[in-house]
Amino acid sequence: MKRSNKVFSGFPFAGLMLAVLLFSCSNEKAGPVSNEEMIIVYAEFMHEVNSFSPVITTERDFRADHLFYGEEARTSGLEEEKQLAGFLEVVEKLGKGNISTIPLVHAKSMSGGPVDSVFYGHIKSTILEGIAAQPRVDGIYLSMHGAMGVQGMHDPEGEILEAVRNLVGPEVPIAVSFDLHANVTQKRAENADMIVGYKTNPHRDHHKTGHRSGELLIRTMRGEIDPVMVMNKMPLLKGGGINVDFLPPFRKIFRRMKKMEKEDGVLSVSFFPVHIWIDGPELGYTTLAIADGKRELAQEKADELADMAWAVRDVAQPAGNTPEEAVEIAKKKGFARRLGTLVFCDVSDAVGTGTPGESTWILKALLEKGPELTSYITMRDEQAAGEAWNYEIGEQVNLTVGGKIDTVYNQPIQYSGEIIFKEETSYGKTLIIKHGGIHMVLAELPIASRYTTDYKDLGLSLWKADIVVVKNLFPFRYRYILYNRKTVNVISPGLSSTDPFSLNYQHIPRPIYPLDAIGSWKQPD
Repeated sequence: MKRSNKVFSGFPFAGLMLAVLLFSCSNEKAGPVSNEEMIIVYAEFMHEVNSFSPVITTERDFRADHLFYGEEARTSGLEEEKQLAGFLEVVEKLGKGNISTIPLVHAKSMSGGPVDSVFYGHIKSTILEGIAAQPRVDGIYLSMHGAMGVQGMHDPEGEILEAVRNLVGPEVPIAVSFDLHANVTQKRAENADMIVGYKTNPHRDHHKTGHRSGELLIRTMRGEIDPVMVMNKMPLLKGGGINVDFLPPFRKIFRRMKKMEKEDGVLSVSFFPVHIWIDGPELGYTTLAIADGKRELAQEKADELADMAWAVRDVAQPAGNTPEEAVEIAKKKGFARRLGTLVFCDVSDAVGTGTPGESTWILKALLEKGPELTSYITMRDEQAAGEAWNYEIGEQVNLTVGGKIDTVYNQPIQYSGEIIFKEETSYGKTLIIKHGGIHMVLAELPIASRYTTDYKDLGLSLWKADIVVVKNLFPFRYRYILYNRKTVNVISPGLSSTDPFSLNYQHIPRPIYPLDAIGSWKQPD
């Protein structure tokens, strides 16, 4: 893959020139011979943006999730058992002691508004300086989300990849793994040798994705394969129903992908039904295929996937219920509640998509329609948590909660109750304030409730709950399966509306389906 070398931003000019000169001199050899030790530098930098959120994602948000450097990044990645662990496993398996890995950073945060540009610059420099500091680099692995947003930027991940490519030159292979909801851009495809995406939603193959990325990278470094990658960018914003890999209509697409990867010459295929809450100039579905030295084969597979995605673009997403309707449903499901709980998916304040996590619509319905039901619900409100922190467990407190960040779709409400839990957690000051059967988990930072432990670690039993409110769209669907007797998708005004017609896009490409009538993904009308 022939690429030009361009100067990148991120270092002071003199330091940059010295780093590039030293790196180039020590890396003249294009790929090691088989009996030499090979060196792979790797990093993870993950964030999923909601461009419509007014909240800036800061270093504090990364520290609340994962922010580790150097060898601590290796330890953290192994403990998390996701992409980095899968990558390191395949290095050990295929490397047989002949491959060294250099960890730079493990940085990831909860989805949210755009990342602070200064912090982004710091992580970008950490990656570039870490690469430049090595006497030799034979391969690079970057684990990214693919839907990152940064203040004042449209393609922050593409900028990092371009800078890395400019630093190491055209011969060093670069492997990248992305979330299934990545918004893949032309700049990323031009600067990475291979892009590998998740093949599950809800995501369950993080480890496998890192493993496959590492395998392709090592085989490329050894000259065993010649990856040729083709990307189709589609004028498609939404479609395919619920977008779950094991349910129709997407099930057919993902089953076909598995068969494709067993065909001779096909190294990897990926399908990216995009995160729709990005307001960027290249927003849209992507299909991507990598073949061993055969561009025509890669194009054939990428086109086939695009045709399949386009064919189901009109399949609608399941309808939801208002908060009031959801509470009435729960009241009528007495038998189901005795055997477990009902899970309310807060579609319009899905923290997992980057919303603030302070919507009051479901809480208001619980207060008015179902205070006697045992319910668990999270509320992000730094001011209210600070006020409640001055009280002791067992005391009553009266608060104004929510509606302080998103003032367009949301509004604050009055809430009173007894403090029954009070601790510092990874979400900052965290309290449980009980009003009748309502257990409001109040915290300084947003809680997506992706894991059952988000409630259980606070001493709340899911078996005792009539209603559990979650603020993510997909992960709960398998992580709560032991307790969940019915899922209710709750629709209210909010920043994660799944209706693209209601989102205030300013920068997306047009025409794009379904906002515009388009006859073909190849040739928009």
